[in-house]
Amino acid sequence: MKRKLKKVGIALFLVLIAIQFYQPALNQNPGQDYTNDFLITTNAPSNISKLIKTSCYDCHSNNTEYLWYDYVQPARMFVESHIKEGKEELNFNEFGSYSNRKQQSKLEAIGKQIKSDEMPLTSYTLLHRDAIINEVQKQELITWINSIKQNSLSEK
Repeated sequence: MKRKLKKVGIALFLVLIAIQFYQPALNQNPGQDYTNDFLITTNAPSNISKLIKTSCYDCHSNNTEYLWYDYVQPARMFVESHIKEGKEELNFNEFGSYSNRKQQSKLEAIGKQIKSDEMPLTSYTLLHRDAIINEVQKQELITWINSIKQNSLSEK
């Protein structure tokens, strides 16, 4: 029995070592054009801008700031799947290229998800404590998002 457990342990260790050689492409685009970026197109104030960048941009933009453990498998695969999902749902770097209707829909969704504590994900805030949005920040964000919705509706 001990020999079998030892063999299984060695096999698992070798698999863990082998998967380190699989590294998906990084979500980084240093030469990106930011003219369609959410924070630029909405003219976000600095406090809102900092909060959104800290709490949202790693998964919802084309430029993730990776930490050392993001390069270790299988964590890397988990991180990359979250980034891919996040960008499919909303990419802040491309917000200005969305239709007005899509922008309104995304703003509505952002407000609801922040209000209901769906975003940022708990799995993200466990390791990124600075991404936690407190109640005061949450209210500031929601108020600001509602003002953007109102401003863009009144411009129509």
